[in-house]
Amino acid sequence: MCTLAAVLFPMRTVAQSPPGFDQAWQEIQEFYRSRLEDEGIVGSSLWFLHGGRTLAREFYGMADLAEQRPVNETTIYHWASITKTFTGIAIMQLRDRGQLSLDDPVVHYLPELRKVHNPFGSMEAITIRHLLSHSAGFRGPTWPWGGDEPWHPHEPTTWQQLVAMIPYTQVLFEPGSRYSYSNPGIVFLGRIIEELTGDDYEVYVDKNILKPLGMYGAYFDHTPYHLLPHRSNNYYVTGGELTTNGLDFDTGITVSNGGLNAAIPDMVKYLAFLTGDPRRQHAYDAILPRSSLREMWQPVVDLPLDTTGTEGREPLRESMGLTFFILQHGDLQLIGHTGGQKAFVSFIYLDQTSGAAAIAAFNTLGISPEGRPKPDTRSVLSDLRQRLFSNVFPLFRERG
Repeated sequence: MCTLAAVLFPMRTVAQSPPGFDQAWQEIQEFYRSRLEDEGIVGSSLWFLHGGRTLAREFYGMADLAEQRPVNETTIYHWASITKTFTGIAIMQLRDRGQLSLDDPVVHYLPELRKVHNPFGSMEAITIRHLLSHSAGFRGPTWPWGGDEPWHPHEPTTWQQLVAMIPYTQVLFEPGSRYSYSNPGIVFLGRIIEELTGDDYEVYVDKNILKPLGMYGAYFDHTPYHLLPHRSNNYYVTGGELTTNGLDFDTGITVSNGGLNAAIPDMVKYLAFLTGDPRRQHAYDAILPRSSLREMWQPVVDLPLDTTGTEGREPLRESMGLTFFILQHGDLQLIGHTGGQKAFVSFIYLDQTSGAAAIAAFNTLGISPEGRPKPDTRSVLSDLRQRLFSNVFPLFRERG
């Protein structure tokens, strides 16, 4: 009998791995499970794929403690800022269709931004390319006032709320001169998509990216009723006390920043599109040609070098492309993004040369006003990423 879960989350064929992979993955698996148990993370998933095919996958803990639902292949996570990469792809689609240029001034599409205070010159100088590369000079948070009371909305719910803040917004540095991660900048891109297409952001992305990729279980914000049995809860831990955040929350006007929810098999389809596959390339190119993806993966602006926790090893060098981060790890160049919202934490990374890719998601986050939180999920993410970059991804270059 064919179940709904089997239709929405079909099993992936396990591909053949290169020499040394099994041993390297066993070490990753042992590290992953040991760290998650030690940190007290409630639930997590980890996948590794090559050429769009699954090589290894791990499930840990519970998707929902109250219901005693374990994490499995169909568990749905919130992907937070990884949504930004879908927004970038949507903008590139519109560019390729002749509906905009990346060097167009943003105010040509969003005249409301003319009221932003720009001490560095005219708002005409800020382009779509600046927004895509987080180099426009806008602040980091979308909503800089409030948000810390339980009755506050999670994010501004309408464009009008954001517009009301624009006269109180300033450009913080000369556009294009440096990197500074900006959520409002991506919200502006989402609004441009809506203005040019006449679709809500969610509708446009569903029609032009999710459905063409077969990501039928992916959705934005509130979970459809038939998918609720698969939805992961998420948990804060403060001083050893666990707080349940609930299944869903409304990302409002910031949906283009971080509204995507999906099970990992759907994200595998997305990574397969990003890594490319000669057997499916014609269909992938109809979504966005490889040349446009490669354009998104060209460094635009460098990030400050972060040497935190890099004793004994060379720190990762990072650049910002067009909504994708480019990480240089020795001879390897990795493309990807992380996500973090409520207590969901995640990453996706790929090596465009070898076609190898990794996906991880966690549903628990430690909160600590001072000192190291526990669980320190972001530290787990960073350490796991480092081990994958050092010990697993290079195996596929050696084979190639």
